Amino acid sequence: MRIDALLLTFAAAFASINAQAQAPAPIVVKFSHVVASDTPKGKAAQRFKELAEAATKGRVRVEIYPNSQLYKDKEELEALQLGAVQMLAPSLAKFGPLGVREFEVFDLPYIFPSKDALYRVTEGPIGRDLLKKLGAKGITGLAFWDNGFKVMSANRPLRVPADFKGLKMRIQPSKVLDVQMRALGANPQALAFGDVYQALQAGVVDGTENPPSNFYTQKMHEVQRHLTVSNHGYLGYAVIVNRKFWEGLPGGIRSDLERAMKEATAYANAIAQKENDDAIDAVRKSGRTSIYYLSDQEKAEWRKVLAPIQKDMEGRIGRDLIAAVNREAAAAGK
Repeated sequence: MRIDALLLTFAAAFASINAQAQAPAPIVVKFSHVVASDTPKGKAAQRFKELAEAATKGRVRVEIYPNSQLYKDKEELEALQLGAVQMLAPSLAKFGPLGVREFEVFDLPYIFPSKDALYRVTEGPIGRDLLKKLGAKGITGLAFWDNGFKVMSANRPLRVPADFKGLKMRIQPSKVLDVQMRALGANPQALAFGDVYQALQAGVVDGTENPPSNFYTQKMHEVQRHLTVSNHGYLGYAVIVNRKFWEGLPGGIRSDLERAMKEATAYANAIAQKENDDAIDAVRKSGRTSIYYLSDQEKAEWRKVLAPIQKDMEGRIGRDLIAAVNREAAAAGK
């Protein structure tokens, strides 16, 4: 009886080892991004990982590489197109240099008066059409993730446009953002996000614009004495994948990942505002950076200076697209 029991034990162990040997290796999705793990994007990426791995019962493994661990801004899109990584969530400003200039509509100052206006665009036909335009670049667009409206920072107060005169302001590589800073009287400097802290610390640039969560998690409050809550522009992300990789997935796996992305997107958009509010509070409590809210009169001055940019960018972005976004914004306000 003891020998029979031992034989059964060995047989069961051999069967288990054999089953493991025959089990297919998990599909690896490398998800690279340039911000900290405790930002809205970082948290949404982690939520997607958890949902995707649970939905596929381990057949997919999502590896997250935050804080430019693998690639910086200019490198990550090329890496995706080459298949070195499978998934990114770049800011919408990154697609202009890629040749899809329509995405620069998101960079236009004051084009989104509210989150309702924004979501009418990102969750509606305009957003779907924009994501489809990435197909020609070997990219499949999956979703838009919110990161909120931007603040301005520098080592001197920024209350009216004249305060920007002569400042070297870091921007993302967007023609719209370049024109925006020049309209304010500043000198725009395009820099990779991962290099901004050191550039501010060394005086290579004088200031920057960011959603508060990015400003705080990158510790920019340590090297910027003044922050203006201007909400002058928007920063969001498009979650994208390598098209060849995505279309090569088994249909069932792809459907599971689409559902996981839908849930992760709802989570990302739900937490963005609170994360930014909390970041403002954290900056205030640090005591290192003075926080200023524009008065109605000051907002009017900013709008007056920046309003002509929409007209100036019609030839680059598309007059019809800008008009369509403005219609959605108007409808959201009714």
